[in-house]
Amino acid sequence: MNKHNILFIGLDTHKEFVEIAYIEDQRGAQAVHFGRVSSAKASITRLARQFQSKYPEATLHFVYEAGPCGYWIYRLLTSLGHCCYVIAPSLIPKKPGEKIKTDKRDALKLARLLKSEDLTAIYVPEPEDEAIRDLSRARETAMKDLKDAKYQLKALQLRNNINYRGTANWSLKHLRWLTELILPHPSQQIVLQEYLQTISERIARLKRLDNELEHHVKKWR
Repeated sequence: MNKHNILFIGLDTHKEFVEIAYIEDQRGAQAVHFGRVSSAKASITRLARQFQSKYPEATLHFVYEAGPCGYWIYRLLTSLGHCCYVIAPSLIPKKPGEKIKTDKRDALKLARLLKSEDLTAIYVPEPEDEAIRDLSRARETAMKDLKDAKYQLKALQLRNNINYRGTANWSLKHLRWLTELILPHPSQQIVLQEYLQTISERIARLKRLDNELEHHVKKWR
């Protein structure tokens, strides 16, 4: 192989393992199934070294689909000096009638499509950007959890035909009214107290995340 050749390597990534296939930059070359390795960083590093040892004059081009495992494989491989592309699953070309999917087939397909230049890579955020995104996601989750807790408390009131006559729900006046409620049975009173405690904790959690997000965004580019 001359030093200008490229080796295209498809990675089908999962939590515990990665399925690998590759294809040489030669006319008529066929994709080859390499096998499966652990998804540990040491295994991915060792995999890259194996390919570099077998194809010392080639440039390694890795590709994998974006997913819940994030971008750490991209950052690891690029830190080792290799090219890596992350592809949105929705942008991967599909042939009519193509229904059967396996890890091996997915890895082979990625390698072939990368060689034929039929893939479009997505933007990979910087680690700092992703960190802010995680903080924002945590805040969104906190908002949803608070909304769910309030809904559960409202459902309890509805089942017992208890209605608040004020105008501003979840105001200090409303919360004080809730703490003074007496339900028909002691077991229901326990449920009410648990819901109120949960709402109080989730309000505090949301406030903490609001403050943290506001603080970190000021220093974010």
